[in-house]
Amino acid sequence: MRIVFMGTPEFAAGILEAVINEGQHEVCAVVTMPDKAAGRGMKIQKSAVKQCAEKYQLPLLQPEKLREEQFLATLKAIHADLFLVVAFRMLPEVVWQIPPKGTINLHASLLPDYRGAAPINWAIINGEKQTGVTTFFINEKIDQGKIILRRSLPIGEEETAGELHDSLLELGKTTVLDTLHLIAKGNVPTLEQALTINDKSAPKIFKEDCRINWHQPAEKVHDFIRGLSPYPAAFTTYTDRKGQEVMMKIFASAVEPAEGGEEAGIFVTDDKNYLAITCQSGRICIKELQIFGKKRLKISEFLLGNKGLNGRKLS
Repeated sequence: MRIVFMGTPEFAAGILEAVINEGQHEVCAVVTMPDKAAGRGMKIQKSAVKQCAEKYQLPLLQPEKLREEQFLATLKAIHADLFLVVAFRMLPEVVWQIPPKGTINLHASLLPDYRGAAPINWAIINGEKQTGVTTFFINEKIDQGKIILRRSLPIGEEETAGELHDSLLELGKTTVLDTLHLIAKGNVPTLEQALTINDKSAPKIFKEDCRINWHQPAEKVHDFIRGLSPYPAAFTTYTDRKGQEVMMKIFASAVEPAEGGEEAGIFVTDDKNYLAITCQSGRICIKELQIFGKKRLKISEFLLGNKGLNGRKLS
């Protein structure tokens, strides 16, 4: 089949490369977001999908708006059989209705649960023991089209969002390739999504959503930390000896039992290689952290220059 691929981040680039390397279908064009300035130096950065497209010298489209007449005319002139979408923007109907074999999407959850922008993060934050990937035909509603394939895998008790991302990418590669095989054969079994008010959602995560609430059980806080690690990262704040507020990102943690009657949100440390924060029940033992504007550190490294935190309350 002739395929137009649409996507942006590393996850999508991994799927694109799998389709290219299998060699069963022709990726005749790639659509990704326009380059944008990012980082401290505000340097122009290319998306991971653009970098992959350039590596394989594929025709590339980067429209500002998906309803642009020139963009739509170019898409139609390609005469693709199928559009494949992974981690991209919501497509208007004038786009997804173009190819005769339809437009399919790969989503990193077991739909209908965790529809939305951050399914990997929310599955871990909510303490799920299982997740997976789903391929489906795109329709006018976000992540609600007819399911083609749905495959699952377990979530490890200590697994982070970054680690689960990599596992789901590998599962996603085989699932997409199998989906393309079914569509090429012309016999695609589909399943309507049985939507209910109890379906779990995966909305986009913003910076302030990442602040840790220490007035929760330690197990819940631990899931929150690993569900946001390494990106965008759970954080907390405290006031240093100079009276300045410090933002601390936490990347790795462990759950410890409470000593009994501890107030939530208090530092506990030996000033050498142990740093914990009390919760509603239990403690969070911090393994790796990063102070805003500085590099990521192990606890022993951090405590070399940050003694005297024991008993201090977080802000």
